[in-house]
Amino acid sequence: MFRLSAFRDPLQKWLRDNPHAISPDPFYQCVLRWLEEDLPDLSVSRERSRLQWGIPVPSDSTQTIYVWVDALVNYLSVVGYPETHGEWWPAAHHVVGKDILKFHAVYWPALLMAAGLAPPERIFVHSHWTVRGQKMSKSLGNVIDPFACIGQYTLDGFRYFLLRQGVPERDCDYYDEKVVKLVNSELADALGGLLNRSTALSINPSNTYPCFSESCFPKVLDYRGTKGMGRASAEDYELVASVASLPLQVASYFEGFQIYKALECIALCVRQTNGFFQRHGPWKLDRKDPAEQLWLDTIIHITLECLRVYGTLLQPVIPHTADKLLSRLAVEPEERGLSGLTFLPRYHGKPCPFEGRQLGPDTGVLFHRLEKSRQHQIETKKP
Repeated sequence: MFRLSAFRDPLQKWLRDNPHAISPDPFYQCVLRWLEEDLPDLSVSRERSRLQWGIPVPSDSTQTIYVWVDALVNYLSVVGYPETHGEWWPAAHHVVGKDILKFHAVYWPALLMAAGLAPPERIFVHSHWTVRGQKMSKSLGNVIDPFACIGQYTLDGFRYFLLRQGVPERDCDYYDEKVVKLVNSELADALGGLLNRSTALSINPSNTYPCFSESCFPKVLDYRGTKGMGRASAEDYELVASVASLPLQVASYFEGFQIYKALECIALCVRQTNGFFQRHGPWKLDRKDPAEQLWLDTIIHITLECLRVYGTLLQPVIPHTADKLLSRLAVEPEERGLSGLTFLPRYHGKPCPFEGRQLGPDTGVLFHRLEKSRQHQIETKKP
């Protein structure tokens, strides 16, 4: 018998001292409530007659090690406990479903404390996917086959949908039409369309990263309340401010396991950039007029800078599509890091390493639109 009850106070202290140990916050609060209730001791074995496939208790062949004690210890053994685990532990991050939270947030930390080890650094908790409002079930025949989804939506498309729509705090609903609508709208149309329009030879015949003009887009100390300067409007300054703050915003949301919020912010900025491009209609400008050419180049420069930021930030989510986008902008592999990502340095009077650079080869459509499936959903065959 493991004296779990003796670890109630240490567990409470651990959580009070580390308010971000369990994320998102609703699950952290849930564990605190559990610890306010009675915490019964834990039997570390079961009758072998009831559980024959487990690991036998060394000193008693009639008993089998409780499956969760056996399973949880693997987190340590896989990192070399007891010899080399210090390279990894306790800087470990667990990602667990909400249905096994108690095992990971109560039993496991208590077992570690009993062994003189620190609990894991972070425990990220996610909820479940339903299908058209129903729990996935073999008996209902509505279990979603992820490999079939990848075949239909592409790996990047399916990853984007799951991370964009997956809210850790609550269950999320899946159906085929939702995937098609979201991915077509945000990847194929908004992001892909913006790249296609801003790099088209009819708009950018030199196929380069054009120059930015400070006279067309002067720097302002505070964009709020400005009515626009040069050729730029108040909305343009709002766009620049939004994209400039995006890398830190996205990094913060990623760190907090709020990936859907990070992607929401990126999608919003992509819409703003499309609005910027449409608002100024570079295809209407007269290239023969030097002033118009300066403004045309500035519009394209800002648009490409926005796309470079989006492509860089989207690499962990849609790596293939992001690589295709950044390659089209001629951003080299060593220039794609998330740390130190800058946006529109010319606006701040600093040199831009991409200005004047020849764009990469045109590899066609960034992300092909998805076809609507004849079926309403992708299901595994009933057994």
